[in-house]
Amino acid sequence: MSCVLGIDISTTASKALLVADTGDVLANASRPHSNSSPRPLWSEQDPGEWWQAVAGAIRDVLDGTGLCPNAVGLTGQMHGLVLLGSREQVLRPAMLWNDGRSFAQCHLIRDRVGAARLVALTGNNAYAGFTAPKLLWVRSEEPSIFANIAHVLLPKDFIRYRLTEAFGTDMAGAGGTLLLDLKRRTWARDVLQGLDIPLEWLPQTHEGPEITGRVCARAAVETGLREGTPVVAGGGDQAAQAVGVGAIDPETWAVTLGTSGVVFAPCREPRYDAAGRAHAFPHAVPDRWHMMGVMLSAAGSLRWYHDTLAADMDYDALLDEAADVAPGSDGLIFLPYLTGERTPHDDPHALGAFVGLAPRHTRGHMTRSVLEGVAFGLRDNFRLLQAAGLPPPKEVRISGGGARNALWRQIIADIVGVPLASVEVSEGAALGAAALAGVGAGLWPTVQQACKTVVRTGAVTLPVGAACDAAYERFRELYRRLRPFFAQEATGTSTSGDT
Repeated sequence: MSCVLGIDISTTASKALLVADTGDVLANASRPHSNSSPRPLWSEQDPGEWWQAVAGAIRDVLDGTGLCPNAVGLTGQMHGLVLLGSREQVLRPAMLWNDGRSFAQCHLIRDRVGAARLVALTGNNAYAGFTAPKLLWVRSEEPSIFANIAHVLLPKDFIRYRLTEAFGTDMAGAGGTLLLDLKRRTWARDVLQGLDIPLEWLPQTHEGPEITGRVCARAAVETGLREGTPVVAGGGDQAAQAVGVGAIDPETWAVTLGTSGVVFAPCREPRYDAAGRAHAFPHAVPDRWHMMGVMLSAAGSLRWYHDTLAADMDYDALLDEAADVAPGSDGLIFLPYLTGERTPHDDPHALGAFVGLAPRHTRGHMTRSVLEGVAFGLRDNFRLLQAAGLPPPKEVRISGGGARNALWRQIIADIVGVPLASVEVSEGAALGAAALAGVGAGLWPTVQQACKTVVRTGAVTLPVGAACDAAYERFRELYRRLRPFFAQEATGTSTSGDT
């Protein structure tokens, strides 16, 4: 049987998905990651732990099926920073996409490159979560480590190196570094020169289905993969997720309801918001780009709420209580900014909040307000992309762990005002990586044909309930009013006597 393997190095786990040339999922496995936050705004992981998790997940899949894939595709968390020295040794823990410590370096980047020029070249403003600000933070705060850098990699590209002993990256992932020329799909030399970052530190860029190397002998022993198996470029997690749900043309957008929340809009040409309020990257599909709105804590907000206030309850039981609460949560508003916010606010200091609590509110009200607060954040990002000039989609496909719950899908459909088509496979990013591997291995001639084979949509959730417009406007106003407080808390200038 011909088959391909998709590997996803996500924030929480490494996942392996084996897919047949018929599009059927043959097996999947997952090994968890630990996360470290030694200081406020810091988020780090050990790259060596990723490799152990990846190798274990691959062995689990192959041992369970007795099959060897024709090719391997990679995807994973974007924007992270992995630093290797001249002997390919890891120099420090990886700084993740949700690490917000480098906000000061974002101002430095805008000053050196020019804010408008930066957006025109890369399609993006400088965000603390991106790779380039993290690299400048290391130069400022850890100069001895900076002096020993030989290679700058993204998380999945560290796994690529361990699999193939070759350095490379995909276009979508490279776009998330803030160092790629959006239109030319190559490293932006003007930005690199302005920031004094050597080009030779960066890996070669590749289109999503392009073969970047082959499984080396050492990796074959550790994973069970056949030595010489092709490894394709793949894509950053959101671009691969879009392939995995079939969002590769402008008519079809995607919503991902994972730890973060993403609204993904494919484009046939490079498009960007002149103010840099939305993200703009190459797609994992050759000759495609995309714009994207990202909220940092979507299903992550629900997980925090569950683990903190209802850890003894099953998620479905917890959400069932919210089903009995009327739209608007009886005036209770939740701001989902637990780890700061990316778009549309670009505010690493933003904080989560329940506002409007009263004795009449039950746990069900609080649960529903969390679900609605995330939906309001997604609505912010739909509005942002449409304000950037993108035409509304004909179809929106929703995936991710949070999308499994029918109530939450309905709340999002009602608040955003769009029908949502579910996708049957929950691990969309790994499926997209597998599809790209299949194109690279010749199982399918194009990404479009691969999507027709592997993507299977399910039920459509139509907007039928209240859009909660008044509550949404209160949500937006609360952020505007609280932003000065968030900034005070971040700088330590607030006191208990402030009014």
